[in-house]
Formats: sequence, structure tokens, C-alpha cells
Amino acid sequence: MKLDIRYPIGLLFLVIGAILLVFGLVSGPEIYAQHSLGMNINVGWGIAQIVFGAAMVVLARLGAGKPH
Repeated sequence: MKLDIRYPIGLLFLVIGAILLVFGLVSGPEIYAQHSLGMNINVGWGIAQIVFGAAMVVLARLGAGKPH
């Protein structure tokens, strides 16, 4: 049994990114007015983490069929 570390890392980033994205979408813009120059940082980082997590899962799936 071969456990690829990219699966749990990818799933972790997917879950945390989804939580950040949802929080950023449902939260009001007033919490971003002063601390982050009006930019919704949670949406940006949520998307970035989802992309990274998806890349890790895809790489784990592509590497699963290859012998080491």
C-alpha cells in the first residue's frame, strides 16, 4: 500500500480554501474596509488554496499509476 502525501495535503487545502471562499462571499464588505484596503482577501486566498489543493490531488492521481 502506497500512501501519497499529496492526497491529504490537497484535501486539506481544498477544505480550508472552500471555507475561506464561502466566508468571504457571505461576509459584509464593512469588515474589509479598513484592514485590507477594501479588498476581500478571503475570496482571493480561498481561490488560491482551492487551485493549489486541486493541483495536489491531480498530481497525486497522475503519479499513482507510475511505478517508483
